[in-house]
Amino acid sequence: MDENSIHTYVPHILLQYGKSIKVLEPNSFKDAWKSMNDLELLKSAGLFLKDLQSGKEGITLGGILIFGKEELIHAALPHFRTDAILRKVNLDRYDDRDDIRVNLIESYERLMAFVSKHLNDNFYLESDRRVSLRDKIFREVVSNLLIHREFANPFPAKFIIEKDRVYIENSNKPHGNGIIDPDNFSPFPKNPTIAKFFKEIGWVDELGSGVRNITKYNKIYSGAEPIFIEEDVFKTIIPLLSISTEQATEQATEQANEEIKNLLEFCKVPRTRNEMQEFLKLHHREHFRVKFLNPLIKGGLLKLTIPDKPKSLKQKYYSS
Repeated sequence: MDENSIHTYVPHILLQYGKSIKVLEPNSFKDAWKSMNDLELLKSAGLFLKDLQSGKEGITLGGILIFGKEELIHAALPHFRTDAILRKVNLDRYDDRDDIRVNLIESYERLMAFVSKHLNDNFYLESDRRVSLRDKIFREVVSNLLIHREFANPFPAKFIIEKDRVYIENSNKPHGNGIIDPDNFSPFPKNPTIAKFFKEIGWVDELGSGVRNITKYNKIYSGAEPIFIEEDVFKTIIPLLSISTEQATEQATEQANEEIKNLLEFCKVPRTRNEMQEFLKLHHREHFRVKFLNPLIKGGLLKLTIPDKPKSLKQKYYSS
């Protein structure tokens, strides 16, 4: 199978997903990718292998799940899907829903957009560096949900945002039973090739770090510890209490005001939306639109260079 036939089943990888994997650190695995075609990239990541018995080569299930087009994924795993649900008002059904049946990279982006749409963000200073508590927690939650799954099990993965918690269910091949102690547990590698790829593109850290990071940052985010339950269906419960720590609350207000001030200074020269997001180090378009762009435009603090065509690809924004 050559590169042209690969694109029958998967998109042009670097063309479609180059922006998604730009989070890689300099001099990392990504640098080698720049000199590879898509087939070489798949081989180097262990996602395209030769069967030693038959001698045939082909994309692996991991490669299909990470990069595959939707029709290929469901030819291989018809039951594959992740159900993202908001259930705060309509408890019998849902207030919002995203039925996700795409590859793991696109699934990650859609789940993080769902998180950004429906969960508050608290910013926090860690060693004099601003971090998003919400993104710190749910980057780990979403990655674990997608990577550490028993894909042969038809049980659909669920990501449910409720009034006072986020509840996650995932098919699992348990190596223990009961509630996990974050300070005393031995993580077991699941889908190591997929996990390694996600580690290379910067979306996960070392094995076992997810449970510890979620626990650490959720104590600051909502003042409560998450619960991890190891069973045939792995359950994660992230409490969302109405209070947050005094430090996080004060810092969130101060930093938001400082960010707006700096952004308006930056936009004294007309800027594109992407330039503004990069300046704020925000990756999620919807979060930037809701939290910054729309309020500043409505408040008259930002103006459009092409006001009669607000959705123009050439649109820029400036402060007076």
